[in-house]
Amino acid sequence: MKSKKLIIGGVELSSRFFLGTGRYPNPYVQNEVIRASGASVLTFAIRRANLENPDEDAILQHLEEDHSFTYLPNTSGAKTAQEAVRIARLARASGLSDWIKVEISANEKTLLPDPIETLKATEILVEEGFTVLPYTSDDPILCKRLEEAGAAAVMPGAAPIGTGLGVLNPYNLSLIIEEANVPIIVDAGLGSAMDVAQVMELGADGVLMNTPVAKAKDPVKMALAMKYAIDAGRLSYEAGRIPKKKYATASSGLQDFISN
Repeated sequence: MKSKKLIIGGVELSSRFFLGTGRYPNPYVQNEVIRASGASVLTFAIRRANLENPDEDAILQHLEEDHSFTYLPNTSGAKTAQEAVRIARLARASGLSDWIKVEISANEKTLLPDPIETLKATEILVEEGFTVLPYTSDDPILCKRLEEAGAAAVMPGAAPIGTGLGVLNPYNLSLIIEEANVPIIVDAGLGSAMDVAQVMELGADGVLMNTPVAKAKDPVKMALAMKYAIDAGRLSYEAGRIPKKKYATASSGLQDFISN
């Protein structure tokens, strides 16, 4: 059983909900979603942020009264390790964050992560002192290689990003979680609270999502639903479910119905 605390890069996080900040209908809804989610980690594409004036950037002005968030900039748009490393260095030079989500996609149709380039970028950025959280496919071997390269957490997708297809391969995810010595944050492909509860019951340490919340008919309600699903799924995992059986077992045995 993994630790009940979620610690990444030496930082203890108060929430297992990693929230994306893009695609909301307006800044007001975005801020209300952030409040409702209880998320402590906010992620965004560096190419969308104003690195020259981060304090004036609309993306980074989330809650004026509370600046306790951990920012997780990502390298979305990068197609090679070299591009991802350059983007990460720009983010750190701006004073924004030492955390970086490596996201490298060579195919614009599927947006599936490039495994070779992702591993290369992770190795370089870890060596340069970044807290690296690579987004990757649900390949157990690759996830282990990323961990061995020094990733502070590994972020396998449940399905292609933005599809909302849910968990396509629970077996692979369960293997990844079982073998991991770093936190596993399921990132991409989730669409509903049911999907979130499923990955948390598998033992995931958290989930990252954006589109399922931002594009819901009611993003604030969906943020609450996802928050509760994370909590419920985690509690279920920690409680330990009963084993599955082929045949029925009565709650009360026959002898319970026999009176003397």
